[in-house]
Amino acid sequence: MSGKRILVLGGGIGGVACATLLRQGLAPEHRVTLVDRSDAHIFAPAMPWLMLGLRRPAHMVRSLEDLKEPAIEFVRACVEAVDTERRKVVTSTGTLDYDYLVVALGVELAPEKLPGLSEGAFNVYEMDGAAAMGAELREIDSGRVVVLVSSLPFKCPAAPYEYALLIDDYLRKRGVRPRIELEIVTPEKLPMAVAGPALGAEVVRLLRERDIRFTNEAAAEAVDAGAARIRLGGGEEVPYDLLAAVPPHAAPRALSNSALAGPDGWAPVDAATLASESADVFVIGDAAAVRLKNGMMLPKAGVFAHAQAKVVAWNIIKAVKGVPPDSRFTGTGYCFLEAGGSRAAFAKGDFYAEPDPQVRLYRPSIVWHLGKLLFEKWWLLTFFSEKKRK
Repeated sequence: MSGKRILVLGGGIGGVACATLLRQGLAPEHRVTLVDRSDAHIFAPAMPWLMLGLRRPAHMVRSLEDLKEPAIEFVRACVEAVDTERRKVVTSTGTLDYDYLVVALGVELAPEKLPGLSEGAFNVYEMDGAAAMGAELREIDSGRVVVLVSSLPFKCPAAPYEYALLIDDYLRKRGVRPRIELEIVTPEKLPMAVAGPALGAEVVRLLRERDIRFTNEAAAEAVDAGAARIRLGGGEEVPYDLLAAVPPHAAPRALSNSALAGPDGWAPVDAATLASESADVFVIGDAAAVRLKNGMMLPKAGVFAHAQAKVVAWNIIKAVKGVPPDSRFTGTGYCFLEAGGSRAAFAKGDFYAEPDPQVRLYRPSIVWHLGKLLFEKWWLLTFFSEKKRK
């Protein structure tokens, strides 16, 4: 049997997990190649801790050159085009052929899509922005702090609420919270709306218990950095002194310009197998568009990227070995919601349930906080070789 080449595009959670499982499950004559424009793998769930000074970059960043499976070929290059007819991927360093292709390119953050955002807000979905927001939180003594969700969809649906709850906790520890108003502004009707109204109402209750204002169904049209105001549709304005923002998201250009993309730029896939309409091409994680039975879209979250990566890797391994692929993604997911005070809430359920997802939110507890800490350690130790870090 001649060796096959499997390309995995993207070195985030889905890409790293998929490439690792493929390498572990295939004989050496088959090549597994991971492509990413950066060699840095960032453990994004730790970003709120970075903001609070509880993590340094060295704690949450690993190099894709240091994967625990050394036989994975890593190519540092920008993916420029995907040609599914010719089974080729064009990159900034050359063209790569494939027998099987896994697209795990995630999202592109596009703050430029909201006028004034880059000038007036801290992008807390990037490390520099989260760290800079933390520096300001250490100095502010009074005023208004706002967490803004710029637009839908966005990855990590719990993250804006984590930021708000952790900012509240931090300001209380500093003793300045009574002099600071805290608000979250979002176009969502309820937090984590796909998980259902009951869960969303529970998150709203957590916010109200902390005196965090929840301004929902608010579509931001611009940020006026000079006046320190968010302009909403209908002419309303939200003033702020510090603004932490989830920036607009866009589908990766190489994906949206390919035959894989749907009208919105994301790739529609089979809900169970993550197979695209192109032969031997799979799309996982944030780049995939999975429509649920109630018409809403599966959230863009690392837990789904990880689970989908396992399904796709196992099915490719079986196909290469001549065994009928039978692994299925079931739509089960979970997430941690850090609430401060060394406690976290925990949401878990079935997103493929009919007619609506069945998801439960467990109240904040030190148990769930420890669970997130352990998951962070497990992830980095499982997929990366440990080296001495500063």
